[in-house]
Amino acid sequence: MDVLYFAWVRERVGHPKDRIDTNPATVMDLVNDLRAREPRYEAAFSDLGALRVAIDQELADFDASLAGAREVAFFPPMTGG
Repeated sequence: MDVLYFAWVRERVGHPKDRIDTNPATVMDLVNDLRAREPRYEAAFSDLGALRVAIDQELADFDASLAGAREVAFFPPMTGG
């Protein structure tokens, strides 16, 4: 599964993408796995209220299943206009 990081999430993690070989059940399980990697991941995911997530380019919640997912993206909320 590819894990993509955008905006300040990418800046904190230090790169735009990870390829993971584990099979977390939910987005939150993935977040917890990433947090355990290094302090920079812990910093990037310290405030989940400031993050949004998309699974295969569809907005999702942190309790969403990752069964069959090929891509998960993390990014700050966006405004439009």
